Amino acid sequence: MSADAGLSRIYLEPGELSVQFEPVEVSTILGSCIAVVLYSSSHRAGAICHAMLPYHNKTRGPSSRNDFKYVDSSIHYMVDCLEARKIKRQQLIAKVFGGGDVLRAVAGIRAKTVGQQNIEAAFAVLDSYCLPVTAKDLGGEQGRKLIFYPHTGQVFLKRLNKSLRQI
Repeated sequence: MSADAGLSRIYLEPGELSVQFEPVEVSTILGSCIAVVLYSSSHRAGAICHAMLPYHNKTRGPSSRNDFKYVDSSIHYMVDCLEARKIKRQQLIAKVFGGGDVLRAVAGIRAKTVGQQNIEAAFAVLDSYCLPVTAKDLGGEQGRKLIFYPHTGQVFLKRLNKSLRQI
């Protein structure tokens, strides 16, 4: 992994995000949810969200912490926070993870899943900001564990075992 032993650790629950300007380790576990990472190498700063649903019914930005469960509101908020610290959009790169069809694997669902809708929402919002996506690991039938280092932009990913067993 990383040589960043001794860093503070943050675990993101669904519907949470983290914007960091200091070295920390941020981890989360995803199923159909999406994690969007924004990173500025020149500022050694980054942000990550763990969004559960694609679109908020508002046009812009969250008004409460509950709004972070939405992909669009979370990305808007992270961009706004980074810009407030004088980090220009042109200095940001994005990485996108998750959107697994974990329920489809179990139930045989054929309709467009929440995971697929989350992926589409993430790319639509990132495209609206003209943010390049430099890494992604999306879809499939497995969950993912992520570890993000906002000061380096590194993301480590482990796909979780998808097999079910009776106990």
